Amino acid sequence: MKPEAASSQTRKPPAPGGFTRLAHALIAAAVLVLLPSGLQIFNAHPALYTGETSRFGSAWMEIGSRERGEDIEGYLRLGGREFTTTGVLGWSGAPGEREKRAFPAWTTLPGYQSLATGRNWHLAAAWVLGLALAGYLAVGLAGGRLWRTLLPTPGMLAPRAILADLVAHLKLRPPAPEGGYNLLQRLAYLIVVAFVLPAMILSGLAMSPAVHAAAPWTGDIFGGRQSARSAHFLGTLILVLFFTAHMVMLLLSQPLQRLRTMTLGRRGDPS
Repeated sequence: MKPEAASSQTRKPPAPGGFTRLAHALIAAAVLVLLPSGLQIFNAHPALYTGETSRFGSAWMEIGSRERGEDIEGYLRLGGREFTTTGVLGWSGAPGEREKRAFPAWTTLPGYQSLATGRNWHLAAAWVLGLALAGYLAVGLAGGRLWRTLLPTPGMLAPRAILADLVAHLKLRPPAPEGGYNLLQRLAYLIVVAFVLPAMILSGLAMSPAVHAAAPWTGDIFGGRQSARSAHFLGTLILVLFFTAHMVMLLLSQPLQRLRTMTLGRRGDPS
């Protein structure tokens, strides 16, 4: 093996620059505010529909509560199936302190029921997310970092390499990253950065009466405003799954070192 080839395999991937680290932190902080404030907004009408308008009895997903004899029970209705969710969804809280609300108090911002306050938090965090994501994409595309770190290399897409990567992740032993991230990491980041986050922003705009009136195509892209709301909710679930998997992989692979790289960079790296 040539010396230069050996050194290229052992060379550490470049740490993100100062602006990229700042944008990464702002996006993460914005999402952490958007999630609980979004659940607060969802609680005002905990049902999802498709099309342009909502129609009674046509929700494909609904969270609620109802009287069952002398008791009250929470339920989740998903398509044609129904699940009892007392204490978690619909009729939530500790025994003796339960209240009628789709998502429990500890998951929403604010903890008490206030649609107006939830909207204020959500809108403020949405501005942070939109500006940080735009800056992250602009700098990453201009410098070529997004292409180098997120697009899979030809070697990664070989069937044997894909299978090996999947098996390693199932065993909770993710393979060493190549040029920044391994295959599943690249695909996950690419889907979230290039598709999920932009779709979340666009569907959020489609739900705004003012934006929809000025640009009705924002809702038409999703098949109607109610479909946009459903897409927004499903995008939230994808982000929660991504964040959970991200944290698990971080804890399994030198968490302190990786956190330092993401937040402070490496010594000697340009900011």
